[in-house]
Amino acid sequence: MKLWLLRHGEAEPTARSDAQRNLTAYGRQQVGEAAEHLRDRPVQVVLVSPFVRAQQTADVLCEALAFSGNRVTVPWLTPESDLRHTLRELAAYPLQELLLVTHQPLVGALAGLLIHGHRQQPLPMDTASLALLEGDELVAGLMHLSVHLHQTRS
Repeated sequence: MKLWLLRHGEAEPTARSDAQRNLTAYGRQQVGEAAEHLRDRPVQVVLVSPFVRAQQTADVLCEALAFSGNRVTVPWLTPESDLRHTLRELAAYPLQELLLVTHQPLVGALAGLLIHGHRQQPLPMDTASLALLEGDELVAGLMHLSVHLHQTRS
């Protein structure tokens, strides 16, 4: 299994609520750059947090890739989602190549758990960071990090 993890692009610092924060112009640029690393990848499903900045990240990404696969908004990819619950939900997607569009601290904690088998070593994920975890099964400690890219301000 190949699990791609993408943290949303840079978002405005404030809004009426955290869930309503929009991407900045720079955040959209970051996501466009991250999308280039997914070009020609056989991603089957894109799972997206319901927060506005994640939805906008998925919009930019899917448009840049002309993605015609299945895009699903799921409530268990928000910043404070429970890792165990997230892993149980991911088990319903036994696909070869899957992409999550989500947030910190969830994305770093999830990657750290899958790579190291514990929560004490989260993977650093800046805005629009992209990581690829690979393994035979989606099990804590049994996946390895194949790609870890950060977008830099130009």
